[in-house]
Amino acid sequence: CDIPCGIYDPHGAQLAAKTVLKMVQKLKELDSSDQNNFVRMVMVKEQHAENCKKEILILWTDYFKTEHLEKFPNLHDLVWKTTKLCSDNKRTIDKAKAQELVEAVYKITEIFNQTKK
Repeated sequence: CDIPCGIYDPHGAQLAAKTVLKMVQKLKELDSSDQNNFVRMVMVKEQHAENCKKEILILWTDYFKTEHLEKFPNLHDLVWKTTKLCSDNKRTIDKAKAQELVEAVYKITEIFNQTKK
């Protein structure tokens, strides 16, 4: 949010990224004749990819500060690539991309946790 309430948590992004991965796994296992569930799972995957992007961008624009960039010089590139992965996961059903998203969000979470110490 734009109000500096101090309540920031990457958990929402983590949950969204894991949901994207789970939907991709389920889509890969789905019987091709089950079009209704296919459509529903794609919609859930895309919604969670967008939620993940939103949560990461909130951390980026509202939580992370200059001193965090100084301590973690790869943070800018990591956030940029992670948000791009969110977009990639909206466009595709690719298990490797979904796993990459989960791992990228985990890296951001690790940095976030280190800044809270």
